[in-house]
Order: sequence, then C-alpha cells, then structure tokens
Amino acid sequence: MEFDTHSGLTTGEAARRLAEYGPNVLPERRPPGLFLLFLRQFRSPFIYVLLVAAVVSWGLDHTINAWFILAVLLINATIGTMQEYSAERAAAALKEMVPSWAMVLRDGRPVRVRTAEVVPGDLVQLVPGDKVPADLRLLTARDLQVDESMLTGESLAAYKSVGVRSRDDAVATERADVCFAGTVVMRGRGTGIVIATGAETEIGRIAADVEEQPVKLPLLLRIERFTLGVTWGILVLISLIFAITLARGEELGTAFLLGVALAVSAIPEGLPAAITVALAIGMRRMARVGVIIRRLLAVEALGSCTYIASDKTGTLTVNEMTIRRIELPGGSVYEVSGEGIDLHGEVLPVDAAKEDACLRLLCASGLLANESRLEKKGDRWVGHGDRVDVAFLVLAAKYGLDGDEAPARWPELERVPYESEHAYSASINRFEGGIRVFVKGSVERLLAMCSRAEGMETLDRDAIERQVDSLARQGYRVLGLASGVLDDVPAEPEAVLHGLSFLGVVGMIDPLRPGVPDAVRQCRAASIKVAMVTGDHPQTAIALARQAGIADERMQPVTGRQLAATGGPGDESFRELVLGTRVFARVVPHQKKQIVEQLIQEGEFVAVTGDGVNDAPALRHAHVGIAMGLRGTDVARESADLILTDDHFASIVQGVKQGRIVYNNIRKVIFLLISTGAAEIALMMLSILFGMPLPLFPVQLLWLNLVTNGIQDVALAFEPEEGHELKQSPRPPRESIFNRLMIERVVVNALVMGCLAFAVFMWQMQQGIAEQQARNITLLLMVLFENVHVLNSRSETRSIFRQNLFGNKFLLFAMLGAQAVHIGAMYTPGLRDVLQVQPVRLDQWSTLLGIALALIVVNELYKVLHRRSFT
Repeated sequence: MEFDTHSGLTTGEAARRLAEYGPNVLPERRPPGLFLLFLRQFRSPFIYVLLVAAVVSWGLDHTINAWFILAVLLINATIGTMQEYSAERAAAALKEMVPSWAMVLRDGRPVRVRTAEVVPGDLVQLVPGDKVPADLRLLTARDLQVDESMLTGESLAAYKSVGVRSRDDAVATERADVCFAGTVVMRGRGTGIVIATGAETEIGRIAADVEEQPVKLPLLLRIERFTLGVTWGILVLISLIFAITLARGEELGTAFLLGVALAVSAIPEGLPAAITVALAIGMRRMARVGVIIRRLLAVEALGSCTYIASDKTGTLTVNEMTIRRIELPGGSVYEVSGEGIDLHGEVLPVDAAKEDACLRLLCASGLLANESRLEKKGDRWVGHGDRVDVAFLVLAAKYGLDGDEAPARWPELERVPYESEHAYSASINRFEGGIRVFVKGSVERLLAMCSRAEGMETLDRDAIERQVDSLARQGYRVLGLASGVLDDVPAEPEAVLHGLSFLGVVGMIDPLRPGVPDAVRQCRAASIKVAMVTGDHPQTAIALARQAGIADERMQPVTGRQLAATGGPGDESFRELVLGTRVFARVVPHQKKQIVEQLIQEGEFVAVTGDGVNDAPALRHAHVGIAMGLRGTDVARESADLILTDDHFASIVQGVKQGRIVYNNIRKVIFLLISTGAAEIALMMLSILFGMPLPLFPVQLLWLNLVTNGIQDVALAFEPEEGHELKQSPRPPRESIFNRLMIERVVVNALVMGCLAFAVFMWQMQQGIAEQQARNITLLLMVLFENVHVLNSRSETRSIFRQNLFGNKFLLFAMLGAQAVHIGAMYTPGLRDVLQVQPVRLDQWSTLLGIALALIVVNELYKVLHRRSFT
C-alpha cells in the first residue's frame, strides 16, 4: 500500500479509496420491517391449525366462527408485532462502536474527518483521550500508552513503540507497534498509518464472529416443544373423533363442525398475547433492579441459566487500579482501605506499630513522580492519565497529602517521564528545605539504583525480593519507590539516579466490586455455577476468583495456551480443562466463545457477562448475554440480550430472581389456558360418547377463550414473587414446560370441570329444557369455573388461603371484568343472538356458583397431597 508519511493522502486519493474500501464502519444486521415482523407472528403450528379451522368454517357457511377465529389471530399478531418492533428500535439505538471523529493528514495538513471516512493509507495523529479510529501501524510513538482492556481484558494500559515490527499473525497483546480500532490513548502521542478499516480491523473480525446465528433461548425451546406436542395431540384427537363420527353415520358437515369445535377448544389462542405481556412485565420489573432487556425472550432466559461465565475487568472488578498494601524495608506493613478512585480511605498499620517515617516519603514519592491528575465532577472523583499514576494520587490523598497544593509546596525542578523501556519515572523537587529526587517504577530497576534502604545503612535485597514474590502470588502488581537527597539540580536528571534510598514496595490491584462475593454466594445457593473468563494474568485471575468465592484454594486457572493445545470444543482434553476449573485466564475472544460452546454441549444454560469487544462473541453465542451499561463498549451492548445499567455483578442475582418469576407466571398462564381448554375437550368428548348434542358451539367456545379467559390470563402475568425463587435449583435444561406437576394438575382440573359441566348439561336435557337454554347455562358455568380456577392458578403448590388476595389487583379486576363482559353479552341485542345467550335467574346463578367453588376444594386437596409426597 502506497502512502506519504509526510503529507498524507490527497483529498482525491482519499475519496477514491473510500469508494474502493467502503466506509470505516462495522458490519451490522439490518432490522426487519413491520410487515416482516407481522408475518413472523404466524409461524406457529397453533396458527396453522386455527387457519385450517377458519377455512373449514367458512366452507360450511359458519362465517361467524371463521370471522371470530381470524379476529383472534389478527389481535395476537398485532400485539406480537408491536412488542418485537419496540425491541428492534431499542437495539438499533445501540451502535457506532468506533469514534465519530479522527485527526488525519490530508494534502499536507491535519484535518478532522468523520471516522467513517478514514481509509487505508491515512496518516492518523493520536493524542491522550483519543479513541483509535482504525487499525494503525505506528510510525512514531512517544511514551504512548493505550488502554486495550476492552479488546484484550488487560487491566493495565499497553505500552506502544516502533522499535520492532510485529508479525501480522501475532496476537493483539504481542503487537506493540500496532494500535487497534476502538482502543483509547491514555498517555503520550503517536502517528500511524491505517492498515485496516471496518470489517478488516481486529474489532471487525470479532464482529463477524458475532454475526453467526446465536443459540435459541431456553423459553423459546420450551415453547416450541410444547407447541409442537400440543398441535400433534390436537390433530390426532380431531382425526380420531372425525373417524368415529363418520362411522356412526353422521353427516360430513357435522363431523367437520365437530372438528372445528375441538380445535377451538384445545388451542390456547390467547397464549402468545399472554406470554408477550408476561415478558413485558418482567422487562419493566428488571429495569427497576438495573437490568435493561434488549431481546424480549431474554427476560426469562436469565432465570433459566445454570452457569454464569463472567469477564473480570470492569465486571467483577471496578476497572480502576487501587493500592491495597504497602511494605517497607524495615518490615512495617500497611493496609490501604477504599476502592478505586475513592478518597475516603485510610493507610493503617497491620501490626499497630508506630508509624514509620519512611511511609511519608513513600507517599510523597508516588505523588510527585506522577503525570496524572484528579478532578472532582459532581459528587465523584475522576482520574485523568495512567491508572497507576492515578492510584498513587489516591494513596497520597488517603495519607493526607494534598495533590493540589503539591506543585506550590514542593516545586518541580526536573522530570524524567515514564518510558516503557526504562520502566520508571522520576521527579526532582524542592522538598522541605532541600532538593530531592523521587522515583517509582519496576522494583528490579529501582534496586539497581539504590545502595541502602531509607533509615538503614544497608539494603537487604533478598528480603525485598521475598516481599515482591509474596505480593505477586496474591495477585498484586508490585511497584517500588525510592528517593535521594541532592546538592543541586543536575543538567541530566538520569545522571543522579544512583546511590538512592529504597523506600518500599506497594501492591496494587484492580479490586472486586462491592457485593460481588455476596452475589456469588447467592448464585451458589440458587445452584448456579459462576466462572471467571478473562484475558488477564493467571495469578491475578485466581487471586481475585478466590476473593470472590468463585474458586477455592485447590482450584487452578486454565490458560488460553492450554486450551489452544487441545482440539477445541468436543475434544476430550478441552472438555476436561473446561469442566475442571472455574477460572480461565489469558484467553482470546475466540476461546471465550469456545468455552461457551463446550458448556452448552454439556447441557448447561449459559449466561455470559462482559464489557469489552473481546467479550462480544461469547455474549452473542451464550443463551443469554449480559453487557455492562456504564463501562461497556457499544459492541458488547449490541451483542448482548441484557444490559446492567449499574455495572454491578450483584444486579445479575436480582435479574435471575425476576427471570424465574417471569417463567413461573408463564407456567401459571399456560396451566390456566391448557386446563380450561382440556376441560372443554372433556366436555365435548363426553357428549360424543353419550350421543348428546354439542354442549357448546364453536363461536361460544371462542367467546369463552378469547373474551373471558383472555382477560384473566393477561392479568395472571402480573403475579408478584412467591418468595422462594432463589431457594430453588434451576430447572433441568431439557425439562418440558409440561412436566409431571403440570400434567397432573391439568388432568385433575380438566376432569372436574368437564365432568361437572357435562352433568349439568345432561341433567337439563333430561329435564326437557331446550338445547339453546341448556347451552346458555353450560356456558355460564364454564365462565364461573374459569373465574374460580384463576385463583387456583396463582401458585402450583401454595394454598390460596396463604396468598394475599390483593397482591395482584389486576387479577381481581380481571375476574370482575370477565364476569361483567359475559353478563353484558346476555343483555346486548345482536351479540346475544350471535352467542345464543340470555339472562338467567338469581337462584340459577347461586347454584352454578356453588358448583364452581367445588373446584377450589379439589385443588386444595391436591396441593396437600402433593406437598406430603415431596416431604
């Protein structure tokens, strides 16, 4: 590729390359339009059966039945379309990973252009605070440090240089002469030539990985299995009854009408709308605990997870370096309280000994040999510059040294800025009546500069190396500090960096977020496994994992190099590594995805948390991806199903709870719909077996299912928590919605309602009551049954007498509303003729209500027997 390192590209050449290579943007999926979303709502076996029923009804001149069926389908499709459209619009707002502007050389002068207009061959200038607009190979680098944590998972900024040209196939952490799109310049300056834009960048390749087809969510899998099973059952039943009816000599039209009635009875046409409402309610409830939903079905998915694979940097940790421990040459040890950029902490001696005078010099050295600054914005402090330097400013503030007063109190005379090749920085200041040099950096480099320890005649190098080794094993990054008295200001500051006094070492770490250990314990109590997956150093990872309670003392981390030496997901050695630990370190983005794939193969329902581009493939391929809202990159958010607005890992636990509440409410809705539908089938079957007329016509069944049952099932989706959600184990990943408990309850309730309703219908016919009046009474009884039955549906195991009747006010209004709608139909001209209903006497009302209340007694007896069998 040709380019000019002095004047950059010409405007014309840049335009030509933009046309050739395309805009510097990441590939993105085009959202479907409203019409396509609407058509998607009809992709269900339930819908296909009902459409056939509508066509048959139309062919038999039962146009009212056909119109009712089509109206139900259109209502459900409209609700589903609007919900999905809202979710797509929210997702579309979360994009534009790369920065909006970049400074490039065009026609020999620096110009500010849109990032999308940056092309290969552009000469880009980098200064602190810039986001790198594309992949660049550096031409110059002056003390250049770049935050690549969102790409590599490393907490510390990467030092960039142009000394050695890296291989094109080297991993990101080994390419010191390349800056990657989306990373942030923390310190220094540089210039670089654009070598890749858009989909060809490191981020772009990861984005391509993300675009692969994601796995289906748990609820979707369960609903699909449930829907398919019910549909086949309905078809078999209709075929059987159809054959029996014809064998008995009935007319073909009568047989078809009976088949339509059975289809309408069996299919829970209100189920899609009720599930959508339950998910939407869960979405709002999750938002209150700091969890924003991007995909509606992901509301329940979090409650289904059995394994949480969490990123470390910025997710489990605060993503801010914090000095936690100070060890002086004389053996004095100090603990430093507080997390991240929080000045409300203290420096406390571990052994309660008298404060060592060396400590003050150490804190002053960290404050003065420093190129960063602190700024207060509102009620919080913000650090500008290198994270290590910021940590030393915070330490000085905790000790009581005022960073704002330092320049005037201890004027700087000379400075040696930090260079990665030197591994130290130094400052020469007027200090308390004299001149002193202060140095901080690598312990190894500082020991070579020192001849003694502060306050001592000698320097015990072995003792200091033991201190460093001990802190490193605990996961700390260790730096040393030194100082020396000077007679005057030297012409070359580096010339005086010898014969210094060693002040001590500090251990710093990117600390855990508050509440993480407690959140991990809650996950364990809920039988959810938690793992750490990071690109950071193994020792740092395992130390933090042990603090969080993710790993015990015996567990060892698995590294990306170990994983790469295997055959990948499905290989037995890879499987053993993944299942043998909960801590994965030095892993690259593709390996994070492989870990998720292996866990899914093992039958786990996996949730992945992360905030960086390096987390995006794993976020996308997990059953549920959770991105950080505050520090998370746009690519991570775009790849995730849920976003934590407060970045607190602890919020995931509340999200799990809400997800389980949503699933329980969906089960309650399904139970209500299926049990009442099964009761209608039982009623129809009994009429066939006893040679009786149809107890309810198809239009009456549609009225019952859509108007009365439809109001109640939506209200049931508003049910609050029962209180035991986090005390239960996750549902088995392959467990059907229709498990043993639901099957038993459906059978019991369907038989009770169906048999009692048929007994009432048959008794009326035996008394010589007209068919229309008998159907009117039977339909009213079924309405009362469903009003009573909705109370039984509020819990699978708890008695209705132990539940707060007013805990779900929507449900009470729905019960009264359903009854009022049916009463209104009895008195509404036209509608009552279509439904063939009419008012009934008060004594008939009371008798039917007494029969309906028997359903509560049956359910309470069943719950008692169920509890005894499982205790």
